[in-house]
Amino acid sequence: MARAGLTPERLTRAGAELADEVGFDQVTVSALARRFDVKVASLYSHVRSSQDLKTRIALLALEELADRAAEALAGRAGKDALTALADVYRDYAREHPGRYAAAQLRLDPETAAASAGVRHARMTRALLRGYELTEPDQTHAVRLLGSVFHGYVSLELGGGFSHSAPDTEETWTRVLDALDALLRNWPAP
Repeated sequence: MARAGLTPERLTRAGAELADEVGFDQVTVSALARRFDVKVASLYSHVRSSQDLKTRIALLALEELADRAAEALAGRAGKDALTALADVYRDYAREHPGRYAAAQLRLDPETAAASAGVRHARMTRALLRGYELTEPDQTHAVRLLGSVFHGYVSLELGGGFSHSAPDTEETWTRVLDALDALLRNWPAP
């Protein structure tokens, strides 16, 4: 009989909290069982494996990020939208480092297609329409933005910018200014 109160959703949320505390790579069904003071076997009626648990956490993180991004982007365009989207990713990574790492998990194509990752792509493409980019430049720009946002956030969280001036806030603002300028003046092929 399953322990009262344990559901896949509750375990996923607890796994996400654990990821934020100890790191996404440390999340396992065993670690989660210790958190609930239950036997590992009792969790297998709710999650199939540690990989299944990690996938569920990744899907939760993508959903949370997409919800935040949609709210932040509502009614915005151009640089204002670019800054809002960038800040959503950066703020989420700072608040939920384990979940942010989970959002980077490589998903199988079917799971990815059904995930909130599709919403992220749509929102980014909608933002880029304000810069009048068409294909294939729009795809190039989506990749550029993802690379810059994730690269900056990862380096910042890892302490890569903590030993030198100027302040990371100043650099972040300058990076977004540069991205806006690049998107407004996208180079011809």
